[in-house]
Order: sequence, then C-alpha cells, then structure tokens
Amino acid sequence: MFSVDSHKGKYHVVFDTPLEEAVKSCIQDTDFLVIDKCVYDKYPIFHRLIDSERIYILRAGEETKTLQTCQELISILISSGFKRNHKLVAVGGGITQDITSFTASVLFRGIGWKFFPTTLLAQADSCIGSKTSINFSNTKNLLGSFHPPEQIICCTEFLKTLPRNDIKSGIGEMLHYYIYADSSLLEDMTREYNKLVENPCELMGRYIEESLSIKREMIQRDEFDKGERRVFNYGHTFGHAIEALSNYEVSHGLAVTIGMDIANYVALKNNIIDEETYLYFHKHLKNNLTPYYIDNDRIEDYYNLLMKDKKNTDSDIVCILPYGIKDLRITKVSDSNTDISIDKLKRDLVDYMEDKCL
Repeated sequence: MFSVDSHKGKYHVVFDTPLEEAVKSCIQDTDFLVIDKCVYDKYPIFHRLIDSERIYILRAGEETKTLQTCQELISILISSGFKRNHKLVAVGGGITQDITSFTASVLFRGIGWKFFPTTLLAQADSCIGSKTSINFSNTKNLLGSFHPPEQIICCTEFLKTLPRNDIKSGIGEMLHYYIYADSSLLEDMTREYNKLVENPCELMGRYIEESLSIKREMIQRDEFDKGERRVFNYGHTFGHAIEALSNYEVSHGLAVTIGMDIANYVALKNNIIDEETYLYFHKHLKNNLTPYYIDNDRIEDYYNLLMKDKKNTDSDIVCILPYGIKDLRITKVSDSNTDISIDKLKRDLVDYMEDKCL
C-alpha cells in the first residue's frame, strides 16, 4: 500500500488484496456501484454480495463517456435516495472511472468515491492523479475537473480475464512513464514483453507499482497540470487525434504508443534528437506499436483533430517532444514565433506514414 497527497487530503492505493476480501471490506451498505457490464458479467461476486438496487451497470465505451450518461446516473442516484454522505464505487477501467468521478465531482457539489480499477491501463496509470474527464462535442476529455478518490483497490486478479489488446493498451501508458523517467524497468519490460502480455496476472505487479510511483512523484508536485506535469502528455496529443480519427477503434494506450513514436520522429526530423536517440526510444516502443496508416488525403483531418486538443493555446498546437533521454519538453507548433511551423509538421506526418515507422 502507498499513499498519494492531494488537495483533498491523502488517499491510499491498496495492492494484492484478494478480490472477495476487498469487496467485503471496502464496499459499505450505503455505497452505490457503477460497474462496467463486462466486469459485472465475468465476476458474479458483485451481484452475489451487493443488492442490485445499489448497482448501475455501464456499457463502457467512448461513446458513453458523455454528459448524458452522467445525467442518467445522477437521476438514478437521486431516485434511489442517495445522500451526500454516501459514496460511489467505480468498478471498471478508465471510462467507468471518468463517468463515476465526474458525477462524484458535481453531485451535491462533490461526494466521495472509491475505485476498483479492472484494466491494466487504469491500474498502472489513471487510478491516481485526481483528473476526471468526459468527452464533449466530438472532442476527447474536453470537460472535467480534479476530484481524487478516497481509496483505490488494485487487484491484479482482474487482469487474467482481459483481452491481449487491453493489456497492450495498458503497457502503452506504462511505457510513456518509463521513458519519461528512463526507468530501470524499461529494459526488463522490453525483454519480457511477450510474457507480460500472456501472463499479466502473475508478472505485472512490480511494473504497475513502478508506473504509479513515477506518476505519484510528479502529481504531488503539480496536481493541477499547470506546470511540469504537462510532460506526461507525451504521446497524447498525437495519440488522442489517432483515437478520434480511427473512431476509437485504436485503443487509448496503443494510440499513445503510436503518438510517442510520432513525437520522437518529429523531434528527429527537426534536429531536436539524433538518430541514435530516436532508435533507442523506438526499440522500446516497437513491440507495442499497432499498424495504423493515415492516407495523405486524411492528414488534414488528422491535423484538424490535433488543433482541437484541449492542451492547445490560441492557434498553437502544444505537444511534448523528447530533447534527449530523460528530457521531455513542451513544444509549440504554429506559424508565428514557435518551435516548429504548421507546414513542417504536416510534412513530417506525411513522411512518418510513408517511412512506415510502424
């Protein structure tokens, strides 16, 4: 177990508690569950131990991570007699977390919530950090706030039922922390990649704790994403646009992996890093790269999605590029007094696809 400091106080992450023991000890009689339908169907413990009147079953997907879903949940909570001193419990991945935490942040001006992350991406990344986000107007994570949970219960038991693609998605986010910190586990993950994908329940524990430890150090210095924490957007500006362009057929962590490789390539093409450094990063990303090609006639669509990223300022695209190993920096793209011009970025994107870096 370790603790995370936040503006609302300290919250705890609990590891390796058997699932049934965790459910019995952490979920109270007045708690209300928001649970991913896939998890609900696979783990009968939740309908065996918890009254169905205290459960909201969510069909988790980017298309449901909306205000409408949150409004529906709030209506159900109010109708059920839910009070300000009661708590929500999210059971699922990042989408379930976002819907639950956003709802908790606005209902009664803020209520407590707990989280059982069931995906690798949620266990190794999103479960800490306070952020709550939902999609709006065809833009990912446009609305949100900072509302940390009171407790996180990390059971790697959930990982045994995840599809391989979901494991790879989680590894994508973990890689972006490992590259940021140049973690000692980066080489281990590259070497053990296939074993981790095949047997995450048994092998992933130390990698999850390392990922969260790297993130915790940063978010305790910059919880509200105003300063240095923004380097954690490495791979995300390019990755979020790939998610949207693919109509979310490319999962988040896999899109982030592609996004990191694009960011590294752009840095190479603009003489920010040398080829040796690019190849060092690429060596650690290539196992997790999913083939995805953007035709030349869709580059403009992709660029327009980059322009809609919430991290941008004015007419600039704000992205994170590597300037060396363990050296990620905020970089602006525009045609006025910035690091890289718009036309140059578009040419680099075309070149990336044509070079078949994936």
